[in-house]
Amino acid sequence: MAKFVIAGRANCPYYAKAEHVADYLAKNLPDFKVHKIVQPPDDWKSWLQKLCSANDWTHQHSPIVWRELVDRGGKGLLLGGFNDFMEYAQGYYGFTSDMMTELMIKTAKENLKANQNQLEEELSYKNLIKPISIWISGALNPACNNLIPTLLNGELFGEGKVVSLHLLDTESSPEKLYGIQMEIEDMAWPLLHKVTVQHTLRKAFMDAEVIIVLNDIVPGENRSIEDCYKEMASVYQDLAVKIDTFAKSSVRVLVAGEYILNMKTHFLMSNTFSIDHSNFVAVPTQLEGEVKAQLAKKMNVNTQDVKDVIVWGNIGRTTYIDLHRARVHRYESSIWGPPEFSRPVLEVLQDSKWVEAEFLEAVHSHRSTIQAAMKHRMGISLAAAIFNVLHCWYFDSPPGEIMSLGVISEGDFGIPADLVFSVPVRFCGGKYVIQSEIEISEETKNKLAYIAQELKLLDNIFHVCSSVEIAENCFENLDLELVIAPERLRTITHLTGYHRQCYMRFMLNPISIESRRSEKGKIRAMNPLQNQYRKQRRGVKPAPRFDCFVQ
Repeated sequence: MAKFVIAGRANCPYYAKAEHVADYLAKNLPDFKVHKIVQPPDDWKSWLQKLCSANDWTHQHSPIVWRELVDRGGKGLLLGGFNDFMEYAQGYYGFTSDMMTELMIKTAKENLKANQNQLEEELSYKNLIKPISIWISGALNPACNNLIPTLLNGELFGEGKVVSLHLLDTESSPEKLYGIQMEIEDMAWPLLHKVTVQHTLRKAFMDAEVIIVLNDIVPGENRSIEDCYKEMASVYQDLAVKIDTFAKSSVRVLVAGEYILNMKTHFLMSNTFSIDHSNFVAVPTQLEGEVKAQLAKKMNVNTQDVKDVIVWGNIGRTTYIDLHRARVHRYESSIWGPPEFSRPVLEVLQDSKWVEAEFLEAVHSHRSTIQAAMKHRMGISLAAAIFNVLHCWYFDSPPGEIMSLGVISEGDFGIPADLVFSVPVRFCGGKYVIQSEIEISEETKNKLAYIAQELKLLDNIFHVCSSVEIAENCFENLDLELVIAPERLRTITHLTGYHRQCYMRFMLNPISIESRRSEKGKIRAMNPLQNQYRKQRRGVKPAPRFDCFVQ
């Protein structure tokens, strides 16, 4: 048995006649099989070139006919064009078509119309599929590989919700991203519409509905705090501009990682103007899970049995772990109840020394211990933390449970407004609700006030680094003047001498930049910062600006 394949341009009269002959032979000969391929006129030439290149054939016109040995398989055997097929049909099967030219042209027009209708139906079907567009920035973070399966298995967005996944990383070579892309495609997820990789910000966050930011820049042996903050400010400013420009106004942005998540989140908020601030959150649930794991180990229960632990403060820097509302389920003791029955954790522990010493030390060293054993950054727990936040965001929090989340403050709990602060929340109807009815002690309020002051300082340091970066670009490219507005500098009465020096050295309020050209192309030294740039131009190495840090 042999199968013939006839491919041609939709409006080709010769393809119409060859199709007529093939249909007649297939209808009257049981061993004759035919498969027809119709290409739009605009796509025919490129399609034919790819076909001939793949099979090492030479053919230029419509139609093209080849034979495939069904029983044997293997490479197809080129028969030729219209004349070759007609000669083969007459010589081998004794059949000649008497189809007139007028009918050939009419059939070609019908083929073209049918092909156009088919393409329109396919397009309309594709338009019915509206995939949710998910962007992961910092896609080479180990958490990304662990997060991707949870995004594509249908559990997070719904079983029938198709996902378009976009991986973005501008720091490393594109080959690594392409490797992840191929691995995802190999999995053949039924809900994956497409996966793309981006190694530049040119089209970043286009039509994004969910953005997960994993870009992490941590001070280390080869990176000072000054360099870390400047680099981080530059990266997040670029991300914010692209999010504001290309993402949907309803986009949900999650910032996760290990270092100063509050600052990163606030910086993104400050540089986006078309997106509501409630759509930006920082993820502290990884730390929350680590705390629950230590408590569960002490009480000999599963981690999931520990509920309502609150992580207050500056995620990735200074946090306050609040156990006053924490409860434990299924704890074996003389008091026992149904699965929903729980007891206060502090009541069960009854060991304040362990809580204040061993517990805090275990939590503090937990992550570094794991990373030292694994020889790389953690990925599984961070991915699980992001998944939990997204799941609650789309399907609401479990009844009666609260979670910690870094959100923009509204003045609750004595926390100054407009700070990104980790507080207890619940998700309801696709929005988070700060649990402001929770009562906290004066001791807790004092600790939150201390963290809030630290956040204010770090927030302004972060913005200063961003402004310095802008200034550098201005001086390098436009020969502009930088002016620090004296009226914007304040004094801090509650800081002691050393801290006040640090505060003023970092310039608490952001510097203002006036972009105007200096006379005769020369830069006039209007403040110490400009003197540094002038020294740099003369080859004199200036003293570092950020050589101290308030811990």
